[in-house]
Amino acid sequence: MVEEERKYEVDDTFVLPDLSVAAPSGGEVRARPPVTLVATYFDTVDLRLARAGVSLRRREGDELPWTVKLPTDLPGVRQEISRPGPAGDPPAELVALVTVHSRGAALAPATVVRTERHAYDVVGADGDVLAEVVDDRVTTLAGDGSPSGGFRELEVERKAGGRGLLDRIGAVLRDAGAHGGSFVPKHVRALGPAAEGEPDLVPPAGLPGDPTAGDVVTEAVRQGVRRLVEHDPMVRLRTPMPDDTPVHRMRVGCRRLRSDLRTFAPLLRPAWARPLRDELRWLGEVLGAARDAEVLRDRLRRTATADPTSPLDPAAVDRLDAALAERQGRALTAVDEALRSPRYLALVDALVLAARAPRLRSRATEPAERVLPRLVAKPWRRLAGGGKRPGEVTTLGPTDPDERWHAVRKQGKQARYAVDAATPVLGRRARRLGTALNRVQKLLGEHQDAAVAAHTWLALAAEHPTDHELAVTAGRLAERERASVRRVRVEFPAAWHRASRPKRTRWLR
Repeated sequence: MVEEERKYEVDDTFVLPDLSVAAPSGGEVRARPPVTLVATYFDTVDLRLARAGVSLRRREGDELPWTVKLPTDLPGVRQEISRPGPAGDPPAELVALVTVHSRGAALAPATVVRTERHAYDVVGADGDVLAEVVDDRVTTLAGDGSPSGGFRELEVERKAGGRGLLDRIGAVLRDAGAHGGSFVPKHVRALGPAAEGEPDLVPPAGLPGDPTAGDVVTEAVRQGVRRLVEHDPMVRLRTPMPDDTPVHRMRVGCRRLRSDLRTFAPLLRPAWARPLRDELRWLGEVLGAARDAEVLRDRLRRTATADPTSPLDPAAVDRLDAALAERQGRALTAVDEALRSPRYLALVDALVLAARAPRLRSRATEPAERVLPRLVAKPWRRLAGGGKRPGEVTTLGPTDPDERWHAVRKQGKQARYAVDAATPVLGRRARRLGTALNRVQKLLGEHQDAAVAAHTWLALAAEHPTDHELAVTAGRLAERERASVRRVRVEFPAAWHRASRPKRTRWLR
């Protein structure tokens, strides 16, 4: 569940204004009976969760008393996951969800917060609750249960209404004397300044005006680590996404960070960078098996329905999907085991340290604009077929085996990631090449997916030699995939020509 809140600070003399003026026409405000909530927040000794904007709590009286709240890219918007369980140690599933923030450190009660809550529902004309406004008097409890401090705050939580309603309610509250509108969780306020310190995982901060090569490397590493770790909880939860999957996003994070470490190898200490690349390769391979199964299952349905005038045996397609689902289940189990392993915890620790301070060579102090073109030129030349001049025509041929096309695809990813890393510094010249390479990469990706799918359909059918309907269906699917392969091979030369034109590559040297 996604929770979107805004918070306002008020003192004990504050009088809640008439909220109905913010309600839509025909709506009203309904008061709910007051309640007292007691929540125990768990954290590490050094408050790693609080500093990362994460919370793990048990709130007495809730139907699902254990809750983890994870930050999102939007201020005041958090992902909330609640589970049942007795008092005592937090459920293992929720402890796992905060692994990338706790990094395996022990969790223990950090603070107990008692809240006297007066809540009000802003209801629309149709009776739907559009927003909730709560007036909370919060008391922090010491270890013996005695009060040790407190404050009062208002929360406005979005329900079925839009953000415009939250804006109107906020305006009414500020006119009455409320302050803020930013988001600081209760337990963070209760824990004090230590909980508001910098998170262990240093976030990307953007580049300075005249960046050094080391500045670019540091920013790329921080972006790469964030891409990877922010999807860890979603992979564990199997959280659906509107246009992608968390397994794919996390795998891309591994692959891109490995690529950046390779591109910037001349600026990094080998003894530091090489082990990171090796461990990222391990994690990427584990995620890759699950991602491959995802791609194949999605592709199976699309390929099977690609020609409505020539339908395939639906029962045979279902049998293929069932085999892929079993493969996907095994792969996801392997992912779960990897994410629970000491090896993964060690990798997360190393990534946190890497984001804080990559180990740079002295050359990294040189201006980025001078260094980056030479670094990007190396993966570009590998993609272009080893030519001495940037932009020479690749040696990839229309009759080359699928394996050769796949190798070029991997080289293309390396080149595109390198160009992307240089774009914030080099601007339009790198951006134009990156856009063209993206088209090349999409074609090579489609080629690889189609080639792997064709092989997979036939291999699955071969496992059931007496299932003739399956054999026929797999053969027809494979032919459709090979048609996609042939189409890509026809379209590729034009896309490559556009990407390798001198006006796009002359800045490489």
